[in-house]
Amino acid sequence: MTPVVENGPVATKLDVVFVGDGYTGAEQTDFHADVRAKWEKIAAVEPYASYRRLFNVWAVSAVSRQSGVSGDPVQGVVKDTALKSTFFCDGIERLLCVDTGRVESYAARAPAADLVVVLSNSAKYGGAGYNDVVSQVGYDGIATASSDHSKSDQVAVHETGHSLGKLADEYQYDEYGTYTGAEPWEVNISKLRADEQAAQRMKWYRWLGETSPDGGAVGAYEGGGYYPKGLYRPTENSEMRTLGREFNLPGREAMIAGFHRHASVLTSEVAPGAEVGRGDRIEVRTPAATTVVRWYADGREVFRARGRTAVTPRFLGIRPDGRAHVVTATAVDTTDAVRDPELRRRLTGSLSWHVTR
Repeated sequence: MTPVVENGPVATKLDVVFVGDGYTGAEQTDFHADVRAKWEKIAAVEPYASYRRLFNVWAVSAVSRQSGVSGDPVQGVVKDTALKSTFFCDGIERLLCVDTGRVESYAARAPAADLVVVLSNSAKYGGAGYNDVVSQVGYDGIATASSDHSKSDQVAVHETGHSLGKLADEYQYDEYGTYTGAEPWEVNISKLRADEQAAQRMKWYRWLGETSPDGGAVGAYEGGGYYPKGLYRPTENSEMRTLGREFNLPGREAMIAGFHRHASVLTSEVAPGAEVGRGDRIEVRTPAATTVVRWYADGREVFRARGRTAVTPRFLGIRPDGRAHVVTATAVDTTDAVRDPELRRRLTGSLSWHVTR
């Protein structure tokens, strides 16, 4: 196991674990280079880009007996690899499946795993998302992607839309016909038209009419969840419909919600609840530029400290009067990418320390 990005303790960050497949012992250097390159491209996509400081990234080596993966370049090719990566899964050439039990055993070697990305040693186009996997390690899901295809980073982003954002695919197949089932649970597809969503205050009604980063206005566009009729999506053409696009506004909000299922808005290397002195430096970390930090001495805000990420109790006005005092830092993420009040409440944090000397 090798750390690629470390932004803080695993209990307060979203830990992404890359596991390689189809890399021999002699190719492990290539695997680690591929991980670094892939993460840089993923982290450049919103909302990953705005929340880069939320993530730790780990690379776990899995040594395969043979280089490459099964189904590359054609269906009859079989390779002996650690995770059994194979194209043509379920008869679909681009579907890149893995042995999830083996993935679990390797992911467990990382300090923590909230999301697993299997990077398969191949230049062939493909990937898959496992968002209903049951993991004893505790991760949300598994995304697979090939290492060397030009669109593999976008495949990984799309698949994490399933695992982290719990988003549905927004594309369709003509042969699926008309959807007649129950209202889908995913936040980005619905049986309801825009006026029905607004009237019932359901799904993405808070975003209706807003200009979305993937282009156009949020509305209800027919076709999604594989069905050309009977289901609607929020925008014409987002990342969950076409690779290389932006997440639409409801999708971006869902991804931020997924990030914060695992990561904290406010962290510090000074243990919360610890005793500190008047001259001790207390530094906090926040995940995004939109986060506002406030400091309190014995419950009263010290306005001149607002926005600072490091203070001393002395700077906050704590005097050497022999009494015990409490210093508190709070953080609120004010991002305009969130409109759900419940999620907004989760984008807050508070840490306190006792001043005793």
